[in-house]
Amino acid sequence: MFLYQPSSGYHYNSDSIFLYDFITLFKPKGRLLDVGCGVGIVSLLLSRDFALQTSIIDKQETMLEYAKRNFALNRLEVDSFLGDFLSFQSGEPFDIIVSNPPFYDSAVMQSAQTSLNIARYAHHLPLDAFVAKVRRILKPKGWFVFCYDAKQIDHLLTALKTNGLNPEVIRFVHAKIDRESKLVFVAARANSKSMTRVRAPLIVFDEHDNYNAEAVQAFRRAKTHSIKAEP
Repeated sequence: MFLYQPSSGYHYNSDSIFLYDFITLFKPKGRLLDVGCGVGIVSLLLSRDFALQTSIIDKQETMLEYAKRNFALNRLEVDSFLGDFLSFQSGEPFDIIVSNPPFYDSAVMQSAQTSLNIARYAHHLPLDAFVAKVRRILKPKGWFVFCYDAKQIDHLLTALKTNGLNPEVIRFVHAKIDRESKLVFVAARANSKSMTRVRAPLIVFDEHDNYNAEAVQAFRRAKTHSIKAEP
């Protein structure tokens, strides 16, 4: 799959590929919404591999234009929305909502570049308001599958449970086997009473700084080729 992304500023990275790979476990179908879609990488791959009615939303016009261009390039249909997700109005609820949202703590040193700042820092999409909005537009038994800062897992689980979203599957990502986790994948479901399953962690690199077999397989499954271009 070919796709365009900016020659400078925000670029998707391996987190998005691994998130896509995690989402495939749940065999998504029906109406999908990609929140903070960026250039569209996650929803593009899912739309390629599954029968979905896909919608995307981003508050940055430039990013949304890249995403729309990428869907057209790959002959995939999409409904696009420009604006803040918290103000988004949906006429019909979604079967699955996916997101690689901004989750860095706003107290840390921030990027001065607007596109990077919006893509990275949680004050642009506060967690509690984000989860509450997801719940309002998700179908009964619908899935919310996303990644977040592993260090905020306590806040994350509280927000989900408070809003009636049960974390059915959790998976932590570690750069190496002896490193702390900085990223977690969560699949939460509305109105679910299932016990939470914590999958074996994804270890990205081996001791020689080479990608481990599972990471390599995710890249092969995605088969992406990005093209740096101006909007």
